[in-house]
Order: sequence, then structure tokens, then C-alpha cells
Amino acid sequence: MHLTRDFWKSAAERSIRSAAAAMLALLGAGAVDALKVDWIAVLSVGLGAAIVSVLTSVVASEVGHKGTTFFIEEGK
Repeated sequence: MHLTRDFWKSAAERSIRSAAAAMLALLGAGAVDALKVDWIAVLSVGLGAAIVSVLTSVVASEVGHKGTTFFIEEGK
């Protein structure tokens, strides 16, 4: 595996984005009463999305453009 510093930086960015997207989807687009939200559940879903994202990046490092988080090589 070619898991370089750049790979981990990219994987971390992707996992943070995935976690944020999952948590926002769980909260919904409507008005949210922050005092009544089950924050443990929201954070749990976000953490799960981040873990799945990192694992997907590791798998992609051997499939597409070697050593990156991309499944598809550039220019294809």
C-alpha cells in the first residue's frame, strides 16, 4: 500500500465531509431545537460515516490511482 501523508490528509478531509453531511442529513433541513436533539445519536451517525469514508479511501488506494483516495484514475 502507498499510504502517504498526502493520502491521509485527503482521507481525513473526505471523512470530515462525510461525517458533517451525515449529521446534517440526520438533523434535517427544518428548524431544529438544539436542546431536544439526541446529540449522541447525531455524533454516532457522523462517526460511523467518517469510519466508512476512511475505509473506502483505503480500499480506493489500491484500486484506482495508486496511493490516492480516488477510485478512478485521472484522465479516464
